[in-house]
Amino acid sequence: MAAGASAKAKTSEKPVLLSGGNPQIPKGYGDGPVQAYIDAMPGWKSDVGRKLDALIVEALPDVKKAVKWNSPFYGVEDDVYFLSFHCFDKYLKVAFFKGASIDPMPPVGSKQKDVRYFHVHEGAEINEAQFTGWVKQASRLPGEKM
Repeated sequence: MAAGASAKAKTSEKPVLLSGGNPQIPKGYGDGPVQAYIDAMPGWKSDVGRKLDALIVEALPDVKKAVKWNSPFYGVEDDVYFLSFHCFDKYLKVAFFKGASIDPMPPVGSKQKDVRYFHVHEGAEINEAQFTGWVKQASRLPGEKM
């Protein structure tokens, strides 16, 4: 097999799914790696990922995106992020890094005092106005440098 054919075969392979069905996506900056992550999310989670990404971009058209540690991150400046999400077996976990300062707070607590989570389960409706409000508030808080 020619070197070019081998390289092409490798790029068409689906990403490995880690624990909980989380896609293993190389670190990268911008929309491309985030869309690759979302495309690789298994089953219903991919549709939810697309919806969350669209709501975030609608709320903040100039949002910065990256994939780090096999999760998409969103921020308002380079390498400083306010939100991320991650696949688990039965739900998608959205992390608001300063979520304890959001009113009303996202519903799920964390061992970290500032972090709050929003879990999306299969078939659940996302309250778009509430989620967008959380995104806008989180974007105005100091982010986490990563």
